[in-house]
Amino acid sequence: MESLQNKNQKTFLYRNSLSIVFIALFVIAIGAQVYFGWQEHNQKLAELGAPAIALTRYLTSGHFFSATFENFQSEFLQMALYVILTISLRQIGSAESKDIEKPEEVDRDPDPTKPDAPYAVKRGGWRLSIYQNSLAISFILLFLISWAGHLYGSFIDYNQEQLLKNEPVKTLSDFIKEPLFWFETFQNWQSEFLSVSSIVILTIFLRQKGSPESKPVDAGHLETGK
Repeated sequence: MESLQNKNQKTFLYRNSLSIVFIALFVIAIGAQVYFGWQEHNQKLAELGAPAIALTRYLTSGHFFSATFENFQSEFLQMALYVILTISLRQIGSAESKDIEKPEEVDRDPDPTKPDAPYAVKRGGWRLSIYQNSLAISFILLFLISWAGHLYGSFIDYNQEQLLKNEPVKTLSDFIKEPLFWFETFQNWQSEFLSVSSIVILTIFLRQKGSPESKPVDAGHLETGK
């Protein structure tokens, strides 16, 4: 009871500081991306003999959609695979893996009698079936939406450039076969797979005191899990 009171006495900023900081960093970064992407796009238009466009118009351009969703889709793919693959796959010694032998708390059946259990857990049935997989479902949907946004943006930007060069445009079915789109896609995917494998492997041997993404500093290298 005392710990709950202490938690409630913490300020809103303290209790939500991690998400607030990352959202703030996201806003700053995407703002910088928009500005410099606008400048870069106008430079390309000038090289092709076309007039510069306003910032508001740039926000609806294929260039902006392609650059933004190209990154989004790789991040959401990374998280979707990470959530799903860590259900069954293991890495001995990693802070990012479940224990090699012991069952984990996340594997237990949900208890609908818990006072603070979510609504779907208390109702059970199809609501529970969806809810207990909702994290993976959400990341998969976000990935598919972002992938479609990247495809749309790249398609529009490619055809705009073709028109300015007085060259024939492509249909969507033809464009999706273009090396350019898949180059943009896989150059992002490979970086995400590398970053995940890095934290999985590095947390076997390296530590960061105070971080929930690290094992305790005195934990053995083969001790698996947080």
